[in-house]
Amino acid sequence: MTSGVARLLEFGQSPWYDNLTRALARGGLQGLVDEHGIRGVTSNPTIFEKAMGAGHDYDGELRELAAGGMPVDQIYWTMVERDIADAADLLRPVYDTSTDGDGVVSIEVNPDLAHDTASTIAQARELFAKLGRPNVMIKIPATAEGLPAITEAIAAGINVNITLIFALSRHREVIDAYLTGLERRVANGEDIAQIHSVASFFVSRVDTETDRRLPDGNARRGKAAVANAKLAYQLFLREFAGPRWETLAAKGARRQRPLWASTSTKNPAYSPTVYVDELIGRDTVNTLAQASVDALATGQGNLRADSVTEDVDDARAVMEDLLAAGVDIDDVTATLEREGVASFSASYHDALDTLAKKARELK
Repeated sequence: MTSGVARLLEFGQSPWYDNLTRALARGGLQGLVDEHGIRGVTSNPTIFEKAMGAGHDYDGELRELAAGGMPVDQIYWTMVERDIADAADLLRPVYDTSTDGDGVVSIEVNPDLAHDTASTIAQARELFAKLGRPNVMIKIPATAEGLPAITEAIAAGINVNITLIFALSRHREVIDAYLTGLERRVANGEDIAQIHSVASFFVSRVDTETDRRLPDGNARRGKAAVANAKLAYQLFLREFAGPRWETLAAKGARRQRPLWASTSTKNPAYSPTVYVDELIGRDTVNTLAQASVDALATGQGNLRADSVTEDVDDARAVMEDLLAAGVDIDDVTATLEREGVASFSASYHDALDTLAKKARELK
């Protein structure tokens, strides 16, 4: 295995693939595992909207389900669940030989439920039970209403990928929600050694929003995203240490790994691998879009061990300089959370519209 992507494994970071289509779920994913060392897959409504709208891979099943009178939203979930199940089966050998929770596939709850705790819990339970595979993760957004849903899901023995984390304060709350869920299981005499969770901390969008608020030529343009993520890693190190964590670790608990999400470069002026190069660390995951896989596979990048722990003091200085420049990072991250929830919801409804239109055409 010679791909630059696989080098991340040497540094203790797991590369996951940020995409899922029917062709990948039914075999194409194996090539990414074999050639690049891909160790997991993430999905979201935007990914599925694009997959279902392109080509004809879903047409046969769509025609059959629509002919049976199934509503379009049920058709969407039926096809999504089938892709998730197929991908999870393909990655099962990775999961069975992994010691850190790799070999998993993530499926997101309905994004319309981002502010509905009870319905999020209900769907998380339903999806995990229906899929019936230990290497499936349910994605729950890190909204205020999502936090208690995270605790309930973990307490129920469900693997959780917490998505749309932008703020350090919210990351701390996500970690607490995870640990509280584990503590509830321990109190009930239940096993916690087989539960996996990742905290998906979004990266590139932080630069997009802060750069928009900074004047041209400001020295901190393009610096906020990496700084924010490096401070999140420091938070991870602090929170998964000390008596509270050690008590759970003694029962077999696994750390909730930081997962760097949205790591493809949005600004062409920045290195195409900057959000990979600067965030390599032990017990982390980086979800790679195809553009990042291609860049690393062709030798681009400045990969080095523990880069996420470099220049932490400068990361703090970046945040101070942003404040001095009039950029409120709390407002930035709150804005990005709202926009992220709205974007996934829009993609979900676009997918339903696409399926409804295709069903009419196929009929």
